[in-house]
Amino acid sequence: MRRLFPVTDVTDETAAAEGPAGREWSLAELAAAYAYPEPGPEGSAPWLRGNMVSTLDGAAQHEGRSQPISCPADMRVFGVLRALADAVVVGAETVRQEGYRPARARAGFAAAREAAGQGPAPAIAVVSASLDLDFSLPLFSSPLVPTLVLTGAGADPERVAAAEKAGARVVVAGEGAGADPARAVHALAELGHTRLLTEGGPRLLGQLIAADVLDELCLTVSPMLTAGEAQRIAGGPSVTLPRRFTLSSMLEEDGFLFTRYRRV
Repeated sequence: MRRLFPVTDVTDETAAAEGPAGREWSLAELAAAYAYPEPGPEGSAPWLRGNMVSTLDGAAQHEGRSQPISCPADMRVFGVLRALADAVVVGAETVRQEGYRPARARAGFAAAREAAGQGPAPAIAVVSASLDLDFSLPLFSSPLVPTLVLTGAGADPERVAAAEKAGARVVVAGEGAGADPARAVHALAELGHTRLLTEGGPRLLGQLIAADVLDELCLTVSPMLTAGEAQRIAGGPSVTLPRRFTLSSMLEEDGFLFTRYRRV
């Protein structure tokens, strides 16, 4: 892993010492590179970051899954981002396609999470209008911390009851069948989850962008080409005007670029 941006004297010296291949960063170094903003004078406000991977030709998936366009370094960053978060927000379709499991406790982050007032692992918060989910899966039946289901006031009462019976905590964050993105972020913050991470999928990320609640995007650029009809990292409704984000940092390993953009 090498830091390409921001460039400092330390960056230049480190690159020279490590050579073009760089070295594998420790978990502590990655955690420092991806630290959430410090709380302001009025306390912690919710901060929502997205984490996605895209090929050079814009594909967010290959044959419906992101794993084929990822790499070991990307998975290390993925694990660190989860370990830093209070809650991981994910769409129901991604839960079904990717075979989501509960977040696990990681010994390397236990002390830091305890010092930050966090539980042993982030909660998984599933956004779903239909609640068409298999509540017998470990994500719901045996998580380390209860899984959250974000939905609307108009959700099917029977499915709500099934989710609660399985041990999930249902959070109403909208007046219709589904959750409103802005209300979902604030509902999670009211539960104490201010350090938020979304892993998509593309439809959910698009909804969060359209609602103007995404604060940061951690985008891995995979040095691969796939063509085909794969989704982009964000879909759904478009914004009236493109929103400008600024590059915060860029790392590189094995041709993969690990970029971090923040809203201006």
